[in-house]
Amino acid sequence: MQKLTLFLFALAAICLQCDAKYYANRCDLVRDLRAQGFPEDKMRDWVCLVENESGRKTDKMGTVNRNGSRDYGLFQINDKYWCSNTSTRGKDCNVTCAEMLLDDITKASTCAKKIYKRHKFQAWYGWRNHCQGKTLPDISNC
Repeated sequence: MQKLTLFLFALAAICLQCDAKYYANRCDLVRDLRAQGFPEDKMRDWVCLVENESGRKTDKMGTVNRNGSRDYGLFQINDKYWCSNTSTRGKDCNVTCAEMLLDDITKASTCAKKIYKRHKFQAWYGWRNHCQGKTLPDISNC
């Protein structure tokens, strides 16, 4: 528990130095997702996922999950499998969880696309509970 507390303190200190981004405008999010190479035919799903997972905030740290893991960043990347919650890059995306909290969403996007390639949108409860089979966000003006 002491190591976790120390890690969270260090992570908070790092994040005070990073420029987290809040996408107040949905079209700004769409523009950045397009720049990251997200496919247009799934764009509404990705927007819905981001809005329901992180509220369009790159610095969002989720609460501790039942299994003791935590979710990080715009896409709420989980530290059990995907990002390392230490200062050393690791796990399946070979990144630190702190990198998932940056305003530069390049690494988070790469990891999210890797997760999607393996599990589709089923990996994210926010998408499953709020987007799957529902009306997706309108991005026609973006």
